[in-house]
Amino acid sequence: MSALTFSLIHRPDQRVDMSPLVCHLLKDMEPVQIAAIELQSGKRKIRVDELFKVSGSDTQQIVIENSFGKLDFIGKELDGGSIKVEGDAGAYLGLGMKSGEISVMGNAGIYAACEMKKGFVTIAGDAGDFLGAALPGNKMGMKGGTVLVKGNVGERAGDHMRRGNILIEGNAGDYCGSRMTAGTIAVMGKTGRYLGYAMRRGTLLLWNQPVLSASFNDCGAHTLAFLPILFTSFRKLNSKFADASVAFNRVQRYAGDMSEIGRGEVLIKIG
Repeated sequence: MSALTFSLIHRPDQRVDMSPLVCHLLKDMEPVQIAAIELQSGKRKIRVDELFKVSGSDTQQIVIENSFGKLDFIGKELDGGSIKVEGDAGAYLGLGMKSGEISVMGNAGIYAACEMKKGFVTIAGDAGDFLGAALPGNKMGMKGGTVLVKGNVGERAGDHMRRGNILIEGNAGDYCGSRMTAGTIAVMGKTGRYLGYAMRRGTLLLWNQPVLSASFNDCGAHTLAFLPILFTSFRKLNSKFADASVAFNRVQRYAGDMSEIGRGEVLIKIG
């Protein structure tokens, strides 16, 4: 049984809501039924077969070919199965994802993996602002699972993050880890201004020295036994994080944000 494949025929001018095309919603549906599903695009609805050539029949393995940045809500509330995006993804990739796997070969827009609960998301390119964050007005962002970004991410990655892991091979923008209450964000590249702004708990794991605000206290150098265990858990990933040469356990530790309850930590590689 081959993967259910949506090959984009032409790029619409308006953004497209792709939320109906997820594995659990398409289960037991015939290809002709799937082709007749209507997708919201601006003020009008467009049938799937107007935008895509549909092939394959395995609804638990979805492939979106020729994807581009106006295809929003890919994998919204995905609950099992896998979605592979060949190209770029729009905003709200994996919004509220419950389980399963999403992989994007290109870039992803704003709010990728926001309020994600479980599962695994891989973005081969860059991700926009508010990666793994909470929707506007909400106070609980990513609640579990793992997000791996091989490029750079925008501002406020992990804003209001509650649990889970965000692994960034590139750089992170301003306010990384802002208002987070738990979880781990690891950044191999550089970080922007206001790192950990108003964070309450959680861990920011860094390879490069950041500019920290005065509300973070220097707790000195430490050898932490949990870090080798954490890096071992990354060995299965197709990522720089799986390379044993990038692992470390000796860190400079900073506690903060002291303007909040101050139980968060920034761990910076020594040497």
